[in-house]
Amino acid sequence: MSSDTATSTGPSPSVYVPSSEALATVLAPAARPPRPSPLAASLTFSWRALLKIKHVPEQLFDVTMFPIIMVLMFTYLFGGALAGDPRDYLQFFLPGIMVTSVVMITMYTAVGLNTDIEKGIFDRFRTLPVWRPAALVGMIFGDVLRYVLAATVILTLGLVLGFRPEGGPLGVLAGVGLLVVFSFAFSWVWTLFGLIMRNEKSVMGVSMMVLFPLTFLSNVFVEPSTMPGWLQAFVKANPITHLVSSVRAAMAGTTDTSAMMWTLGWSVLFVVVFGSLTMYRYNRR
Repeated sequence: MSSDTATSTGPSPSVYVPSSEALATVLAPAARPPRPSPLAASLTFSWRALLKIKHVPEQLFDVTMFPIIMVLMFTYLFGGALAGDPRDYLQFFLPGIMVTSVVMITMYTAVGLNTDIEKGIFDRFRTLPVWRPAALVGMIFGDVLRYVLAATVILTLGLVLGFRPEGGPLGVLAGVGLLVVFSFAFSWVWTLFGLIMRNEKSVMGVSMMVLFPLTFLSNVFVEPSTMPGWLQAFVKANPITHLVSSVRAAMAGTTDTSAMMWTLGWSVLFVVVFGSLTMYRYNRR
C-alpha cells in the first residue's frame, strides 16, 4: 500500500521593519540627561539607605534600645561603686558611653555592605554611569543619621537621669559634631571589612574583636591613672580615648586641644588609608 504525502505552504507573512525615524522617536525622544554630579549620586544612595530603614524600622533597635540599655546598666551597676553616687558618675560617664554606643554601631556599615554584595546589588551599581564611589559614600552618609539618632537618645536619657553639661547647648553640639565626624571616618574601616569578608557573620565576629578592646580599654568607664602602667600606654594611644576626652571636654565647656587634634588626625587617617584601600578593593572585586 502506498500513500502520497502532500505538503502545502501558504504565503509568508510580511515583516514590518520600522524606519530609522520611528526608532529615533521611540528610543531617543529627548536629549540624554546629563551625568549626575558626585554629590547628587552620593545623596541618592544615601536616600536609598534611609528608605531601607523606613521599610525595616527594626534596624533602628541598635540606635535606640541598645544605647538605653548601656546607659542604664552601667550607670546603676557601677555608678555607686566607682563614684559613690550614680548621678555623680553620670557626669563623667555619659559622654564616654555616648562615644562607645555610636562607635560600636558603625560596624553595621560593614554588615549592610556585605549583605548588598552577597545579593548582587553592588554589581548592578557598578554598571551605572555615576561616580564610582557614590554607592559607598552614600551608604555611609545614610548611616550618619543613625549616629545622630543614637547620640540624641543617649543625651535625652542622660538629661532625664540628671546629666547636666556645663558647656550648654553649644558644648553638646560641638561634642556630638566631633563624634559624628570621627564615626563617619571610622566607618571606612568597616567598608573594607565588608568587602573582604565572605559573609556577614564573619564581619560581625571580626568587628567585635576590634571594637571591644578599643572601647573598653579606654577612658570611657574610669580614669586611666587607676590602671597598670603597661595598660595606660595602650589607653593613652587609643583613638577612642582621644575622642572621649574631646567630647567630654566640649560638653564640660572647656577645650582639650591635644585630644581634639588627635581626634581629627585619626579621622583624616582613617579616611585616607581605609578609604583608599576600600576603593582599590571595590574597583577590583
